[in-house]
Amino acid sequence: MSDLLIKAGAPDKDGCIAAVSPESAGWKYVGFEVYQMQAGATLERDSGGSEICLVLLAGKADVVVDGERFADIGGRMSVFEDKAPYAVYVPAGAHYEVSALTELELGVCLAPGSGKYPARLITPSDAAIEDRGYGSMTRKVVNILPEHSVAESLLVVEVRTGGGNWSSYPPHKHDQDNLPAESYLEETYYHRVNPAKGFVVQRVYNDDRSLDETIAVPDKSIVLVPEGYHPVSAPPGYDSYYLNVMAGPVRTWVFHNDPDHEWLFKPGQSGSAAASTAE
Repeated sequence: MSDLLIKAGAPDKDGCIAAVSPESAGWKYVGFEVYQMQAGATLERDSGGSEICLVLLAGKADVVVDGERFADIGGRMSVFEDKAPYAVYVPAGAHYEVSALTELELGVCLAPGSGKYPARLITPSDAAIEDRGYGSMTRKVVNILPEHSVAESLLVVEVRTGGGNWSSYPPHKHDQDNLPAESYLEETYYHRVNPAKGFVVQRVYNDDRSLDETIAVPDKSIVLVPEGYHPVSAPPGYDSYYLNVMAGPVRTWVFHNDPDHEWLFKPGQSGSAAASTAE
């Protein structure tokens, strides 16, 4: 099995089914954990030196951050509903509790922080859905914690791609700390597949092909993108969802398209317009 693929396991005592830390990934910035919690269960943690974005992937919960309560949040019961999620921003140095009111699928997105910004609720209206791409590259993107939203390190986005379509395509990368041309961002993909018995395909490759892996990704799996291009294909009959977590030394998303495939952008698009279709 690829070292870039982390399959879900049985829930631990807190409901965690898969996790990535900077130490386990061999990088510096991004951490991600996903929990399957039963109604009535509670997850309680200190954020320590990380800022956190708690994404209610599916289900409802009460969330408390240093005594500030965000009650009865969560508006969808499946990531495949055509709705944006609720999320909560948790600063570094805070204590948080998540109490599941229903069965809850919870994504915990982590990156370095100093506690600069206060906790806040991110509602679906803060994370509007947009269509990107064209033809068989069409997908729906929800910017949960985009570059224009306040945070220290984290960038968080989710993408739904219909069966037979591609996303994160044409291929792009963001593995060079070379602004203004390109930013360095580590990235995780948390994949869901509908129906769950299916799979999606993700390729992760760099220019010299010292990294070149094509992975059949089952439901509830994490793919690590330490560098290189990283397109995703949803086979016919199986819809794709993924949650992206990105972070790096500078909180900006500036990427480089694979020159072999730039011709796939519509004629007349400028570089900035083409970039807007990347995820």
